[in-house]
Amino acid sequence: MNWFYIALAAPAGFLLGLVFFGGLWWTVQRITGNTRPAPLLIASFLVRTAALLAGLYLLLTAGWQYLLAAMAGFLLARAVLIHRYKPEQREGRF
Repeated sequence: MNWFYIALAAPAGFLLGLVFFGGLWWTVQRITGNTRPAPLLIASFLVRTAALLAGLYLLLTAGWQYLLAAMAGFLLARAVLIHRYKPEQREGRF
């Protein structure tokens, strides 16, 4: 187990998270004006999931410690993007 490579796995997971959740945000923005949103949603899901699984598989081949560090980076990217694109708060509940 090499700590230097584990430290590099976290930014790799962060990058995977940016691709996955950034792609999800991009897709949601595009479906509102699209007349046929189903093909866009399906294609986006398949591309995002394939990229994520390929990246995690590559990290898993190095060892479970790398996968764990990458998942921490992935969840950090999720938190960062939620904070960045958080919807505006309304005063009322509805």
